[in-house]
Amino acid sequence: MPEFHSTRREGRTLIVTIERPEVMNALHPPANFELEETFDAFAGDPELWVAILTGAGDRAFCAGNDLKFQAAGGKVEMPPTGFAGLTHRFGLDKPVIAAVNGLAMGGGFEIALACDLIVAAEHAVFALPEVRVGLLASAGGVHRLPRQIGLKRAMSMILTGRRVPATEGERLGFVNQVVPDPDPLPAAREWAERILECAPLSVRASKEQVHGGLDDASLESAMSRRYPGMTRLFGSEDFVEGPRAFAEKRPPRWKGR
Repeated sequence: MPEFHSTRREGRTLIVTIERPEVMNALHPPANFELEETFDAFAGDPELWVAILTGAGDRAFCAGNDLKFQAAGGKVEMPPTGFAGLTHRFGLDKPVIAAVNGLAMGGGFEIALACDLIVAAEHAVFALPEVRVGLLASAGGVHRLPRQIGLKRAMSMILTGRRVPATEGERLGFVNQVVPDPDPLPAAREWAERILECAPLSVRASKEQVHGGLDDASLESAMSRRYPGMTRLFGSEDFVEGPRAFAEKRPPRWKGR
């Protein structure tokens, strides 16, 4: 059983909760390696199609790196897949939703940015405060934020470390939905259900092409690339089931293969 987070399966959705509320759900190396194992298992489980990541309590999603653990002489290590086992996990084609239930600071914000959707409680706050303590948002923050909201908007956060409330995050474009409830998990579940209505291999091929295409300098190059997910989709049973269900005026029965 994991010590620093919990998991719960709800049908084809995996809910992962960081369980370190005593330190605002900040992560230290043991927690990062635990989460890496969980997301490894999620990636390899054909019965799980969507994941939701949240934090315990209503004060913090994740306050970032556990600096007190580091200052006390704790060994500084990071799994190959990065902070929370997510920030450097570039090959994951299944959707991950961040349900941000409070502070998302530094590495906590970087985890959320590594997710595909962000649903935030109204009291949630986001920041990359590393420049204020002589550090660097090197778990993807300085790269993902400009790609997601544009250079000038991102630089206003990166160069000052300023705190951005959830409503401004929605205006800037990195938050998909702000909910008045202090617990954003029900809204995140609704997003997961909408995704689960769709063909899983189509969803994964779409995510693969979005991220792969962003790596190309030109639209022509992005559209000309060969994507393994598209090959899997075109050879799947679901590729036949979708049009058939449409023609028969019934809900599709997706198999994910």
